[in-house]
Amino acid sequence: MLTLGAIGSILPEVSGQTANLRGVARVAGRPSPDTVVWLEAPNAPPPATPLRALLNQRNLTFSPKVLVVRAGTLVDFPNNDRVFHNVFSFRDGKRFDLGLYPVGTLRRVSFDRPGLSRVFCNIHPNMAAYVMTVDSPYFSRSDDAGAFMIAGVPVGTYKYHAWRPGAVEELNGAWASADGALSITWP
Repeated sequence: MLTLGAIGSILPEVSGQTANLRGVARVAGRPSPDTVVWLEAPNAPPPATPLRALLNQRNLTFSPKVLVVRAGTLVDFPNNDRVFHNVFSFRDGKRFDLGLYPVGTLRRVSFDRPGLSRVFCNIHPNMAAYVMTVDSPYFSRSDDAGAFMIAGVPVGTYKYHAWRPGAVEELNGAWASADGALSITWP
């Protein structure tokens, strides 16, 4: 919940020593779904347990189209489709080739370092997804309205990064917990 501050600015919901960063991502004034926003947090503790995520394959589509994970996350690639798939990523980020695998089986990849991985199926050229691996526990992906929220951010000042599919460059800037909502805008 955002609250209106004494001078009319929007302040984030603060509880104890943490804040919830809320914001909106836009491109040319329109909502930007699937925008990834993350805060640099070099002193953040490592996760207590191994992290897991899922990039599903169904109806000749990856779901979600954009997945954001923290470095060290194991991503499952289940084949829940009617056909064989061969999932791979050869450029940038994590490079892998899972080989051909049938319906009802699962392959797993450890995304162990930050970067963008473009994921494709060697058999179905229209299948594409992105896995953005970040070195921070403070990240989010925007919804269809371009809205995002990063919960439980320790009060302080952070450098932020934003990336979206189709963008030539990521956006960078600074955000402090007292700043309120964050507006990410591409021209």
